[in-house]
This record gives sequence, structure tokens and C-alpha cells, in this order.
Amino acid sequence: MEYIWKDYIYLHMNLHIELPDLTGVSDFDVKMIVASRLYADGHISSGQASKIVGLSKTTFIELLGKYNVSFIGTEAEELEDDLQNA
Repeated sequence: MEYIWKDYIYLHMNLHIELPDLTGVSDFDVKMIVASRLYADGHISSGQASKIVGLSKTTFIELLGKYNVSFIGTEAEELEDDLQNA
């Protein structure tokens, strides 16, 4: 179950994706790919993304590099938003 807050409206979305077993991509990786991309594109905060994946915010941030997303490259305004949404 994923929870995304956007513009103070609670949205709930379930997404079902069937991938062939041969992809070698775990459920966790799919969640990280989606959450990290939404985070990188500025649609959600790191706190919101961490909830999608089921990790602490710190652990999510530590794993971003594995998914080619930089936490350090965020704008000051985005960091303030993250702090407010934590």
C-alpha cells in the first residue's frame, strides 16, 4: 500500500506489474526504481519515497546512489520541503 501526499490531498494508488521471472528484478528494486524516480523528479519528498519502499528515510537516502539518483544534487528549496514533510 503506497501513500502519496500531493498538494495536501491524500492519494492512494495500487499498481500491479507483472514482469517475467527472467528479469532478475525484485519487488524491492521495482519499488526503489519508482520511488527514487518520483523523488528525483520532484513529485514526492524523500520521506514520502521512503514510505513507498518501506524503509527509513535515512536508509532510502543511502540507497539512492545505487539507483542513479543523487540526494546531494537537490535544490535548497527541495531540502526544506523534505524537512517539512518528514
